[in-house]
Amino acid sequence: MITEKTKLLKEWIDNSDNIVFFGGAGVSTESGIPDFRSVDGLYNMKYKFPPETILSHQFFCNNIGDFYEFYKDKMLNLDAKPNKAHLALAKLEEEGKLKAIITQNIDGLHQLAGSKTVYEIHGSVHRNYCVNCGKEHDAQYMKNYPGIPACSDCGRLLKPDVVLYQEGLDQDTVDRSIYAIENCDMLIIGGTSLSVYPASGLINYYSGNKLVLINKSSTQFDDKADLLISESIGETLDYCVNG
Repeated sequence: MITEKTKLLKEWIDNSDNIVFFGGAGVSTESGIPDFRSVDGLYNMKYKFPPETILSHQFFCNNIGDFYEFYKDKMLNLDAKPNKAHLALAKLEEEGKLKAIITQNIDGLHQLAGSKTVYEIHGSVHRNYCVNCGKEHDAQYMKNYPGIPACSDCGRLLKPDVVLYQEGLDQDTVDRSIYAIENCDMLIIGGTSLSVYPASGLINYYSGNKLVLINKSSTQFDDKADLLISESIGETLDYCVNG
């Protein structure tokens, strides 16, 4: 649905050339990738252990077989394609309007859509490294490997370059994200509940007057938004970019 708020967002985008987008799982749900907290999200699916337990550093170290059974089944969505939101953001960057994408997602769909400046604060499933020799392996190698993935060179354990619970964020990625937010004139936040820290705290670095929040459900930051849109992020951004 194209609302007056959506038309206003289009006007803001048309008149801006220094936009930063901050997104979460809701950006990729329209590509068929489940989020964590919705009714049909990963937190509400039944496993031997809760997903937040499985996706923790301690569980990875102590229950590697169960970790990889879940990880390959639910986190490696390698057939997913970019949706209207990903494509619209890539076009905005190509036009020189969007300066950076900061994403909590690990699926790589922004890059697949053509975006270049993407700060993946929770890492990516497409980068995996050997804990012994450091050799990198792609996501398809991890998906196809029977059982616990091992390095093709030395045969030792592989670890995804994703930030598990109990692990810290990459400081360089955080610093680049903060710089982008501090220096943009418009911050669009989309598809995130803004409940995961420290990532959600990044938006506190924005000091402008065009803070846009696009999310179907309410968040704790709704009252800080200059423009609040509760519609499909794909349809909203597609209209704003392509008319």
